[in-house]
Amino acid sequence: MEITVAKSAGFCFGVQRAVDMVYAQTSNEDVYTYGPIIHNEQVVSDLERQGVRVLHSKEELLQLPKGTVIIRSHGVAKDIYDLIEDKGLHLVDATCPFVRKIHHIVWEESGKGRQILIIGNQHHPEVEGIMGWCQTKPVVIQDASQIDKLEF
Repeated sequence: MEITVAKSAGFCFGVQRAVDMVYAQTSNEDVYTYGPIIHNEQVVSDLERQGVRVLHSKEELLQLPKGTVIIRSHGVAKDIYDLIEDKGLHLVDATCPFVRKIHHIVWEESGKGRQILIIGNQHHPEVEGIMGWCQTKPVVIQDASQIDKLEF
């Protein structure tokens, strides 16, 4: 049997950055991530053992009297940022810079009245976050077969 070792392994840049940002906050009290920071149960469990709690909904966020809220690597909708700011909570934005760039693009382009088409699973956190930066109603499709059904 031949074993080939990959040139590199581990998390992509954006995920590694997000994980490092959360670990940097573990010495603080009342630290939360909005959604699991990444899709990795072992990392999320380790962070929970260190006191980082996961918020799963806007309702849970509304209940916080104080603390640090870390935005997941997938990003979140604009209204979550606004809510964190309005509540006076400390915000740490661990959104992948590439995802954040998409948020800026859809915000700007939808602000010009352009239709935004997103290809992905509308229930995936990253797509939900992108949708939440659209100022017009976005269209989300998951596969090429849906293209013929689009009406612009």
